[in-house]
Amino acid sequence: MSKVGFVYDDVYLRHKAPPGHPENEQRLVAIIERLKGSELWDKLVHIKPRKAEVSELEAVHTKEHIERILNTSRGYADPDTYISEGSAEAALYAAGGVMEAVELCHRGEIDLVFCAVRPPGHHAESSHAMGFCLFNNVAVGARHAQKLGYSKVFIVDFDVHHGNGTQHIFENDNSVFYFSTHQYPHYPGTGAAEEKGKGKGIGFTYNVPMPPGAGDDEYGLVYGSTLPKLMREFSPDLVLVSAGYDIRSKDPLAYIKISSSGIQDIVDGILGGAQVPAIFCLEGGYDLRALSESVFITVKKLVEIEP
Repeated sequence: MSKVGFVYDDVYLRHKAPPGHPENEQRLVAIIERLKGSELWDKLVHIKPRKAEVSELEAVHTKEHIERILNTSRGYADPDTYISEGSAEAALYAAGGVMEAVELCHRGEIDLVFCAVRPPGHHAESSHAMGFCLFNNVAVGARHAQKLGYSKVFIVDFDVHHGNGTQHIFENDNSVFYFSTHQYPHYPGTGAAEEKGKGKGIGFTYNVPMPPGAGDDEYGLVYGSTLPKLMREFSPDLVLVSAGYDIRSKDPLAYIKISSSGIQDIVDGILGGAQVPAIFCLEGGYDLRALSESVFITVKKLVEIEP
C-alpha cells in the first residue's frame, strides 16, 4: 500500500457560485463526505495547501491577468466564469495546493497525491480566465516542478473538455508533454488530432478527440495502449493529471459514457505508464454522485499501488 497525499482545505468553498451554476462548492462537499465515510480517509496523508505567490503564477500567467483576478471581488471573467468575494483567495490556494504536492514529492515524502481543489484550472490561458477556470493549477505546478529540478513533466488530461489553456501554455515546449482525451467537437473547440505543438514543441502535444457517446471500450484502448507507450517514450520525471470526471455517463455537461470501471481503467493506465510521482488535480465533474464516486475510485487506486 502506498502513502497517498490528499490536498484539501475549506478555503476552496469560499469560491461561491451563482445560483444554478454547475461549478459550485457542493462538488467538494460531496467528495469530502464520500471519503470521510469510507476506510480510505484515515489512510491518507492530509495536506494543507499553501498560498501561491504572484511571482510563482507569473511562470505561466501574465501580470495583467493575475492582477485582474486579484482585484475583482464580484462579477464574470467571461460568460461562464464567475468571481465572488472569496474566489481570488481560493484560486491562490488551488494553485498553491498543487505546488505543495509537487514539493512533497520532490522531497521524497510522498509519491502519489490527489488535489481536491477549486476553482479548476485547465481552461485558463496565460492572459485570461475562461471555462470556470481562473489560474491554471496544473500548468503552475508543472513550472514549479521544473524549478525544483524535475526536468520532464508529462500532463494527462482526461476531462471531457479539452484543456486549451494547458496546451497553449506548453505548445512550444519539448520538456512538457501534454496528452488529452476529450469530447470533440465540444467546448472550447480546440483539441483536434492535428494539433501537435509548435516550434520545438512539435510532437509533444497529443490529442485524442472522442466522439459523443464514446465509452469504456474507446477510452480503455487509449489508456491501456496509446498513453503508456507515449509515457515510456517520453520518460518523464513527474506526471500531473487534470482529473475531470465530467466523462461519466450521468454528467449534465457532455456526452461521454464512462462507467465506474472505466475510471479504474483510466487511472490504471496513467499509473502504469511511468513509475514516477503522480499528482491528480481535480478539474470538472458536475453530477455530484458520479463525481464523488469517481474521486473515491481514483484515491482507492492510488492507495492500492504497491510502493
